[in-house]
Amino acid sequence: MGHHFRYSQDTVISVRGEPVLSSSENPQFDPPSLESPQAAESPLPVTAEPIVPGQTLSEPVALGQIAPQSFATLPARTPPEDPIFTGWDVLLISGLSLLTLLVVELLTVVGARVFVYRHTSISVLAQRPILALIGEFLSYITIALYMVMLVEGKYRQPFGKAIQWNWRGKAMLGLFGLGVMTVSLDLLSRFLPMPKSTPFDQFFARPMDAYLIAVFAVSIGPLMEEIFFRGFLYPVLARRLGVAAGIFLTALPFGLVHYLQYRSWGAVLVITLVGVVLTGVRAATKSVSASFLVHVGYNATLMLLAAIATDGFRHMDKAFLLVH
Repeated sequence: MGHHFRYSQDTVISVRGEPVLSSSENPQFDPPSLESPQAAESPLPVTAEPIVPGQTLSEPVALGQIAPQSFATLPARTPPEDPIFTGWDVLLISGLSLLTLLVVELLTVVGARVFVYRHTSISVLAQRPILALIGEFLSYITIALYMVMLVEGKYRQPFGKAIQWNWRGKAMLGLFGLGVMTVSLDLLSRFLPMPKSTPFDQFFARPMDAYLIAVFAVSIGPLMEEIFFRGFLYPVLARRLGVAAGIFLTALPFGLVHYLQYRSWGAVLVITLVGVVLTGVRAATKSVSASFLVHVGYNATLMLLAAIATDGFRHMDKAFLLVH
């Protein structure tokens, strides 16, 4: 059988074992007058001080005493990355970088033809590794200057702070060691269709060219790649799509830009996986210098192993590693 309760005007309600006055004795429970403008605007009384989230209440609070505005504002979700620059800035940098590389490489070859190799054709000079390295070096300097001017000129912030360089000197050995271990990913190339020769092999045709590319591969090469991919591209993607998508969508174009060097999708897959490691380090440490150190460790290990396997880059037919 059900229980029926009837509350009269003088009913006393107990809260936490303590009696509360009835509405006839406690004006707090008096119904507001319909003629009162205040009652028409706010049917429930509101306290002057809102409830603070996490606050422990020493006394019970009636529903009408809770301020509606205390629930109106909830803390916004903080994005994993919040760079000062935009996706349009990154697109502009990538477009100008491509244009700069093409123009400066062409000017380098033409300049060499006019001032140094006057009796050599342009097509032959375009295959000279030393000229390609000079053109790439000059292009990187131009691109770096534009990046700095964009950040410090347009957004008025120090360049290193804006890209989260955050030098990790104390962890240098550990990060370098992680790069060394990342070389294990190149073992996948044994199970993938790989070409016997690639356009990149021309840089190792002579020992002197090989040593120059080795120096480039552990210095300005990884530096510029990390600044763009992990300093500019990743934080923009992570802010919009989240960390996981940002890592993958940063590593993918990082692998694709190396296709022209190897003309092999197997090589692109390996380099993309390396990019996942590099971007993961950047995401975990909030530091571009950390991913740079890993990148240097990876490239340096490949170069060292290739030098050992080829007797100081003198017998490249013995090379068995992907080098980039």
